[in-house]
Amino acid sequence: MKFEFIADRRTKVKTLLKSHDVSKGLLAKVKYKGGRIAVNGIERNAIYLLDIGDIVSITIPNERPFEKLEAISHPLDIVYEDDHFLVINKPVGYASIPSAIHSNTIANFIKGYYVEQDYPNKQVHIVTRLDRDTSGLMLFAKHGYAHARLDKQLQARAIEKRYFALVSGDGQLPDQGEIIAPIGRSKDSIITRTVDPMGKYARTSYQVVGRYAENVHLVDIKLHTGRTHQIRVHFSHIGFPLLGDDLYGGRLDLGITRQALHCHFLSFHNPFTENVSQHTIHLTDDFENVIIDLQK
Repeated sequence: MKFEFIADRRTKVKTLLKSHDVSKGLLAKVKYKGGRIAVNGIERNAIYLLDIGDIVSITIPNERPFEKLEAISHPLDIVYEDDHFLVINKPVGYASIPSAIHSNTIANFIKGYYVEQDYPNKQVHIVTRLDRDTSGLMLFAKHGYAHARLDKQLQARAIEKRYFALVSGDGQLPDQGEIIAPIGRSKDSIITRTVDPMGKYARTSYQVVGRYAENVHLVDIKLHTGRTHQIRVHFSHIGFPLLGDDLYGGRLDLGITRQALHCHFLSFHNPFTENVSQHTIHLTDDFENVIIDLQK
């Protein structure tokens, strides 16, 4: 895969490439695994001194896939795809990556898709993960360089994700609000998290977009930090746990048996097109069915 950049100052090739998120590791891969650096069409090395206006091209060799990750053919609901990124609508019931207890995962399906399409890069790069029972938008980079460029956005909290959740509790949930409460591991579990003064800073903001019977609310949530189970822990902490979330005290009697959490909005800056890539997805059927039943 080939990329081009124009030098806007006198500097070394490697300095220009670093400003475009080309890491030392990627440069080493270019040097030793079949890539190429050229300046105005002539092959050069990484310390070549550029003049203003020089055109630098870098050819990145194809990636070898993770051999231990099995490619599994499975239908994908593709929301967006270009040469660098892939966005899918993840269904409920599938973990993002394989583990000791999960082998039929989204990562397996993505690799299966890459194999079927005969893409030159078949390594799976997950940019945004979702829990097994959370539905909605997931973002993938289709090669390591694209992943590196989005990592910068992740670190800067520049990738925006918003979630719909159905919550229920006692009392009145304000029309909008912010939950700032540190989150840490529960003392008696390796799975659950809890609000803990000694935990890591966590911030969640929300807006109520629907109110229904049984004191159920549909909330639109924005994460400002990315702690494990953050939404589930925060809403349980304020007395409004997610429907179906038995791990954190959610109700199981309203027709939904998984945590009622759905990533409906995803936005990131596409560094290759210089455009904002923004995507939305509709509610899942189980959300809709609960809302319809409560409206009756």
